[in-house]
Amino acid sequence: MLESVLRDEWGRLLALLVARFRRLDLAEDSLAEAFEAAARTWPQDGVPSNPPAWLLTAARRRALDRLRAEAVAAKALPMLAVEAGVAANARRVMVDASGSGEDGVVDERLRLILLCAHPSLDQDAAAALTLRLVLGVPTADIARLFLVPATTMGARLTRARKRLAGATFEIPTGPALQARISAVAEIAYLAFTAAYAPGSGDDVVRAAEAGEVIRLVRVLREVCPASSYDDVDALLALMLLQHSRRDARVDRGRLVLLPDQDRTRWHTNEIAEALALLTPLAQRAPSSAYLLQALIAAEHSITLRAVDTDWHRIASWYEELEALTGSPIVTLNRAVAVAEAEGPTAGLTLLQGLDLPGHRLPAVRAELLTRAGRLDEAAAAYDTALLACANEAERIHLLQRRAALTGS
Repeated sequence: MLESVLRDEWGRLLALLVARFRRLDLAEDSLAEAFEAAARTWPQDGVPSNPPAWLLTAARRRALDRLRAEAVAAKALPMLAVEAGVAANARRVMVDASGSGEDGVVDERLRLILLCAHPSLDQDAAAALTLRLVLGVPTADIARLFLVPATTMGARLTRARKRLAGATFEIPTGPALQARISAVAEIAYLAFTAAYAPGSGDDVVRAAEAGEVIRLVRVLREVCPASSYDDVDALLALMLLQHSRRDARVDRGRLVLLPDQDRTRWHTNEIAEALALLTPLAQRAPSSAYLLQALIAAEHSITLRAVDTDWHRIASWYEELEALTGSPIVTLNRAVAVAEAEGPTAGLTLLQGLDLPGHRLPAVRAELLTRAGRLDEAAAAYDTALLACANEAERIHLLQRRAALTGS
């Protein structure tokens, strides 16, 4: 129970605390202490009727206790003045954690994202910090997204928190807002990726978290400058197209690959909204990473049967995306598309010399080797993928594919 509350409510509660106390370190520490208290008391006393409200109240009390202690230690302010100052600085002091005032909560979370996208942080640090603070993504999963060891990511997060000490919790305007839009978009994209394809745990997809990222992007569209509309619209379209498949990606807790999905379970209203966003962009906007990815996702979404997918067109878009980004993950995806269009040997050729941490590269190689009839090599590649896989649903899928090689 507590684990699900942590995953679903951490960012919302943290945003409310930062909005009230205007100190990221105080808010994060107080909320962490509240969760620790819950872990001690809930097993004995029972889970409260409103867990988020309980946690928010506990965190507020701990924050006020710390402010009192700091005031006493500094001999600067009496206790009542501290509480009055906190109340005066609060923009939304009494937002109910049970879910009322949702629009305000989303707004505060956007403010928290923009704070994490502060100019004092580089883009990777800003994205990593937002994933950790806003969505509560584990440090190890963030490390996998950035292709670095967990220890390196932990140190990066610590440095980012220190850099934000004293930063203002406000939505910037004018040129300052424009400067943060691309960073915020990348943050949202990485946050969505962490929810759509978790690197660890039991979930195939964390639909609630993915949906929350989409809501944040919608709010971002309302405040971003007109010059940024195209990129934000392309990002929103990409997320909607991916998110529309969430129900079909899971069958009794197991991963269902795109060719095997029941397309009647796709959310057609989200696909329609995404296509409406993409149609003018495809006609007028220059190619961008988000637009190319959205066009690829749209190609899948408009095809009624997997066998009718235009893999040559998808491979061409991946080639353009690879030239634009130089990303090894794009190369991996391009190899899959080329294999579908031209055969497994052509896909394997593109994988030569590619180096990526995690299980997805050996998993793709294993699949293509299987299709090419090189079963011994495929078995070895599956074994490598299994050793590196930390997501239980994907691990089960790999085990099934590995067993099918020998019929065991």
